Amino acid sequence: MKHICSLLILLCVSAVVLTSAAQTRKAAPRDAILVFSKTAGFRHKSIPVGKKAIMELGTKNNFRADTTEDASVFTNDNLRKYKTIVFLSTTGDILNPEQQAAFEQYIQKGGGFVGIHAAADTEYEWPWYNKLVGAYFLHHPKQQNAIIHVWNQQHPTTSFLPERWKRFDEWYSYKSIQPGIKVLATLDEGTYEGGRNGRNHPFIWFHEYDGGRAFYTGGGHTDESYAEPLFMKHVLEGIKWSMKRTK
Repeated sequence: MKHICSLLILLCVSAVVLTSAAQTRKAAPRDAILVFSKTAGFRHKSIPVGKKAIMELGTKNNFRADTTEDASVFTNDNLRKYKTIVFLSTTGDILNPEQQAAFEQYIQKGGGFVGIHAAADTEYEWPWYNKLVGAYFLHHPKQQNAIIHVWNQQHPTTSFLPERWKRFDEWYSYKSIQPGIKVLATLDEGTYEGGRNGRNHPFIWFHEYDGGRAFYTGGGHTDESYAEPLFMKHVLEGIKWSMKRTK
């Protein structure tokens, strides 16, 4: 009888320990990202759909996606909560000098950045941002089908994409293209009308800059982009790469 009681006590203690460990794992804070979509110029109608889609990516991939259009969150204390910051079709002059300084310090301390579509149509008077995002928006023609040539299929953001990726979207041409960016894919201007960058038309790129990581994709104008499995996996892998996550 004594042995049975001892065994029962041991089983109860083990159950408590296992339950406590499971609760600790469940309570452990997930990585968090900040999705910023403030606009001071053209406003993309796809922003709400994009925010929802990125939040769903977080739910499925164990990170929390906070969304805001309030630039006052750009403080040193607040930004340190986040593994990466996504500029989702931001436009125009969206951060004041103090907020810009906080963002610079965030990147310098190893933070991540993901620019989607009109992130390149942002902060034209801030040279540091030009270097971070990699290029500025120059022009776009009407929305139409085009082919993206994926040259690098080793990088996690493009490893699963076809070499010739045909999509319907709004196709940006760029100016102030920074020499340090590593281009993963280019637009084939022979497959659509209105391109202005010629044979070397970067469209997806990444680089390490000023202590942090930056990834940019030119896609994402349309609502339909955020229901497109390949495009959303592309965005997910950009977020994970900028966070330095391998899983």
